[in-house]
Amino acid sequence: MKGQTYIEEIADHVGQEVLIRGWLYNLRSSGKIHFLLVRDGTGVMQAVIVKNDVPKEVFELARRLTQESSIKIRGTVRADPRAPGGYELSVTGLELVQLAEQEYPIALKEHGAGFLLDQRHLWIRTPRQAAILRVRHEVMQAVRDFFNRRGFIATEAPILTPTAVEGTTTLFAVNYFDDKAYLTQSGQLYLEATAMALGRVYWIGPTFRAERSKTRKHLTEFWMAEAEAAYFDHEDNLRLQEELVRYIVARAVERRHKELEQLERDIELLKSEIERPFARITYAEALEILKEKGRKIEWGKDFGAPEEEALGDHFGRPVFVEALPAEIKAFYMQPLPDDPKLVLAADLIGPEGYGELIGGSQRIHDLQLLEERLEQFGLPRKPYEWYLDLRRYGSVPHSGFGLGIERTVAWICGLRHVREAIPFPRQLYRLTP
Repeated sequence: MKGQTYIEEIADHVGQEVLIRGWLYNLRSSGKIHFLLVRDGTGVMQAVIVKNDVPKEVFELARRLTQESSIKIRGTVRADPRAPGGYELSVTGLELVQLAEQEYPIALKEHGAGFLLDQRHLWIRTPRQAAILRVRHEVMQAVRDFFNRRGFIATEAPILTPTAVEGTTTLFAVNYFDDKAYLTQSGQLYLEATAMALGRVYWIGPTFRAERSKTRKHLTEFWMAEAEAAYFDHEDNLRLQEELVRYIVARAVERRHKELEQLERDIELLKSEIERPFARITYAEALEILKEKGRKIEWGKDFGAPEEEALGDHFGRPVFVEALPAEIKAFYMQPLPDDPKLVLAADLIGPEGYGELIGGSQRIHDLQLLEERLEQFGLPRKPYEWYLDLRRYGSVPHSGFGLGIERTVAWICGLRHVREAIPFPRQLYRLTP
């Protein structure tokens, strides 16, 4: 018998004796037989202990096990279509690593969301939450593979910054020795600098928004996959975004099909949403569509969750909303050549009510225009002098975007709330565990 075998690879060991190291998820007994559900982080399988087939102390030890006790279990693998996952372990040996306390805080019964979030450190052990986190892993790895294969260089951006990226009203301020700093809203400005050195760059990192929002689509700390590319215009930018989203979804469906089925995700619907080219409409066209649906929005106002949901439902697939009003977007966005009131930016709205998945734009590359925009937005010039240097020394047209990891995971998994799409969510009034 070799060393530890993982449950996810158990199908390769039918008829063999294996060692599983994990935790007891559930135990039920029927006279002279114990049925143990054992999890090891890669999956859950049933182990059967027959009283007459094992030493007495093994059978008695199994009887005393409590939920989440850590154990090592040996046995022979056999196929059984009735068992979870289609395989079962006929136990020959059992070793206790640690006996969990008798009252497990989240025993196998229904609990409210608030209680489960208080116990998030334990909640993530359940099969559903573990499946979501495995899909999240696949999404993150898909992003990395996508950019690496296209010649983008992985880089980093600082978490502590002296400046705002997405406006000053959603900044978390922190004391930085004798100065003031902020938790980053985006790595974009620094990625722009790195793109001028390396051509095409990306990173996946945490971002922070001090928004007093309690909606199912908002977190105060979330992760973004961001990319910046020199000599990319608006069309290049949108093409790259669409290719990225298609790749991520197709990759998740292919490699995490089991987890998506476990989550009862409508996989055929998800696949259909990326089969056709993504829709593209202007902000003005979006207003007309919303008006027809009874949602009249004043020109120059940003869309809220109901409007984004209505647009996603209208097309049944992701939709780019472009030619956005400059007054509701960030200071660094390139104006349309024929209408400076609009910018070469787009928000990618997801279907099924998942809202904005990506925000991106072509960036202003003209020094004078960028200086004017800083003044118009009432931003102090000094903290942005280094950013202005990028326009003084070898400025070129360039573009970039940021994709929200949690919203993307929520869409792919079919989650109602993004709080399940991150291991430890940070929300308004929630800082623990």
